[in-house]
Amino acid sequence: MPDHTASADLQATLDHLESHADENLARFDALLRIPSVAAEPAHDADTRRASEWIVALMEEIGIEHATATPTVTGHPVVTGDWLHAGADAPTVLVYAHYDVQPPDPLDEWIRPPFEPRYEDGKVFARGASDDKNQLVQHLNAADAWLRAAGRLPLNLRFVFEGDEESSAVPVEEFIAAHPELLAADLCLVSDGAMYDDEGTPEITYGLRGISYFEITVSGPRQDLHSGSYGGAVRNPANVLVKLLAALTDEHGRCTVPSFYDQVRSLTDAERDAYSALPYDVEAQRDLIGVPQMWAGDPDYTFMERLSGRPTFDINGLWGGYSGDGSKTIIPARASAKFSTRLVPDQDHAEIAELMVTHLARLAPPEVTVAVKVIQGGYPYMTPIDSPATQRAAAALERAYGRAPLFARSGGSVPFVSALQLATNLPVLLVGFATPNGNYHAPNEWLPLDYWRGGMEAIVHLWDEFSRATPEELRVR
Repeated sequence: MPDHTASADLQATLDHLESHADENLARFDALLRIPSVAAEPAHDADTRRASEWIVALMEEIGIEHATATPTVTGHPVVTGDWLHAGADAPTVLVYAHYDVQPPDPLDEWIRPPFEPRYEDGKVFARGASDDKNQLVQHLNAADAWLRAAGRLPLNLRFVFEGDEESSAVPVEEFIAAHPELLAADLCLVSDGAMYDDEGTPEITYGLRGISYFEITVSGPRQDLHSGSYGGAVRNPANVLVKLLAALTDEHGRCTVPSFYDQVRSLTDAERDAYSALPYDVEAQRDLIGVPQMWAGDPDYTFMERLSGRPTFDINGLWGGYSGDGSKTIIPARASAKFSTRLVPDQDHAEIAELMVTHLARLAPPEVTVAVKVIQGGYPYMTPIDSPATQRAAAALERAYGRAPLFARSGGSVPFVSALQLATNLPVLLVGFATPNGNYHAPNEWLPLDYWRGGMEAIVHLWDEFSRATPEELRVR
């Protein structure tokens, strides 16, 4: 396609986004109102309804073969495609997820989490930044191309999962069962954020993996009177906190034997790149409301610890009495959920085995300790100098008027590692949320400027990728 035609189509598409801003935002609002909390069975019907809503929108805008495919262990995976750009044009697979985190604690929301609140140029709702915004942004961008230009500039496939926040197993099963629906030259993942709240775009070149656990310590058949049995019966809550405390040292380093054996060391170039990233530690401290940031492992800088090193975190604790007043008992059981974030080249299955074995060794004989592996995902790294990455950088610079920064993420996207293992497809991570949007917390939010800017950036990305050959995008 001649450059002048591409430029005309590109401008027409951008103009269409602007002239249909209200319609595009109404779609976002509609999806935000569906409580697709995949982790909670009470919301299974809602999560399924969200998948059906997405299929209907895809059909409305002209995406073909839109389907919500059931999974064996989870929620449907939504797929669709538009493959009429020709065999010589590249094919890009677009990924996002439509499930959201549980909204608890509900009493900390200013307005109910599934009733979007628009205030001060922001939208507040569960899923506003993670990840319904990015799913709808991609579909709105496709709609704008098709309405304004009559075609897309490249071949596109879409895959939207409904279990990202709770389990990697369903999407792993889907990838193994339906590789034909994922055939592409490049995968563009939008489940992330801009670099800062000043509108600096980011290309994420690394993800941490994850291994997530639930531990339960069980003692007597039922709660016991602590005056009658204290000192004679091992208290499961006491045991639980001792076990958890024994899993890290004073610097937060995991004490499980062999935990660090496969950790890929940071190169000098990577450490230089970390030191060059702008980051205001005090501003972040003030934003999240802690007295001071934790020093952590003294062998690594603050920025390196944020995404380049493994972590251990307790995610929840429960057991015994927690109501008003006192109840002097030895609880029958106590439980916790905890997770480890992993870095290249750690294997989440190996880490899970090491953790379970170590806890079994530590468990005292007076109680029963059961450890359940809830979730696992592999780390991922992509080359900064690949042709696809450099083209994405050029597109983002045109869209935002400033060059993107390259950074590793401390989070995990299990789909990426599963796709890599099954297909070895190159993956590019570009997100359009705000980095401080209260993901996984009350009053999640997204700046409306980021909502509009993200759609415009996607339009530029597709235009730029359309100028590459399929072989060029496949280079790693």
